[in-house]
Amino acid sequence: MRKVLIVGAGQAGLMLALGLQSRGYEVTVVSDRTAEEIRTGRVLSTQCMFGKALAHERDLGLNLWDDRAPRVDGLGVSVAGPDGSRPIDWVGHLDAPAQSVDQRVKMAAWLDLFTGRGGNLVVHPVSVSDLDWYAGRYDLVLLAAGKGPLAGMFDRDPARSPYDKPMRSLAVAYVEGLAPRPEHDFPAVRCNLVPGVGELFVMPALTLSGPCDIFFFEGVPGGPLDAFQGVREPEAHLELTLALMKQFVPWEYERAANGVQLADEGATLAGRYAPTVRKPVVELASGGLVLGVADVVVANDPITGQGSNNAAKCAAGYLAAIEARGTQPFDRAWMEQTFEDFWSVVAPVTKWTNAMLAPPPPHVLNLLGAAGQLQPVADRFANGFDEPADFESWFYAEEKANAYLASH
Repeated sequence: MRKVLIVGAGQAGLMLALGLQSRGYEVTVVSDRTAEEIRTGRVLSTQCMFGKALAHERDLGLNLWDDRAPRVDGLGVSVAGPDGSRPIDWVGHLDAPAQSVDQRVKMAAWLDLFTGRGGNLVVHPVSVSDLDWYAGRYDLVLLAAGKGPLAGMFDRDPARSPYDKPMRSLAVAYVEGLAPRPEHDFPAVRCNLVPGVGELFVMPALTLSGPCDIFFFEGVPGGPLDAFQGVREPEAHLELTLALMKQFVPWEYERAANGVQLADEGATLAGRYAPTVRKPVVELASGGLVLGVADVVVANDPITGQGSNNAAKCAAGYLAAIEARGTQPFDRAWMEQTFEDFWSVVAPVTKWTNAMLAPPPPHVLNLLGAAGQLQPVADRFANGFDEPADFESWFYAEEKANAYLASH
């Protein structure tokens, strides 16, 4: 029985652990927190997952919240005008529903499932020397703790990383009591673009207490939405969020003005990081190798909501590659090829995400405007969140965009 060590208990690490466990591997997960500590901690992300990523969860029988999580049937875009109006405002229909499940709920449940099935859980912060010790005792060591300091062991790939600093300041609040949206009758993620200032996403989700909504600001550094550093108290975080909504997206504030409250004491999060693609393999002092997983090696800005989707796709790809390897060694060549196969899936995600961080060129503004008049354009844009590779054929190049619009 081959022995696999996975450091990190997030979307990719636990999907991979549970998948390998179901296939007879001896799996150890190292986490810096217990399931209960995850469950009672701060929120971790916004994690809206689309059809293809959710299918990977279902393939492993890990879709434990389909009957409870609010359906997300569409994705809409509003562009704020200088007078508080919305010159662009539309909603596209998703071909397959999306969902957002608070990772405190999901990861705690998956960790309990892993240990309940006999998996070995080690609760301990991991150092580089720990990894060196583990590498001599396992057939394969995987690092899936993307936001931790160990990710810094992996060298940045400058050819695939156009940004070397954070491009947005991030602020999240899970709330209850948001009034229903009046202008459409199906649940959707709404992306509100404020030119030169940033973005506000509003999405339905499932949290510890049940259905909720998530406010997610992406602020241009140094701008008015870049205001959450130093805000420690959750209520102060919410108060600032509402004030900024009132100023920049008053149509969203109208829904929140009466009775919105935080879902719990851990319902806020703020931070920033530079979008980075890293080299996938680290060689330790002993000669042992570590393969990076998901956002350890491909950390995109969350402006396109792809982090959990990439993680699920990474887990599915790595699982297939490990199983196909049989009894052959997990050497550097295999690790690098396994990552390249993952990169072929997420390279379109990275291209699209990096494009969305830059000011939109005129032809993209034309596309966004046309989506308000042409439902097929709105629907195609929405479904690009599930299959970002589709943007290549109609979104980036002006001539392709013009030809696509002319076809309608």
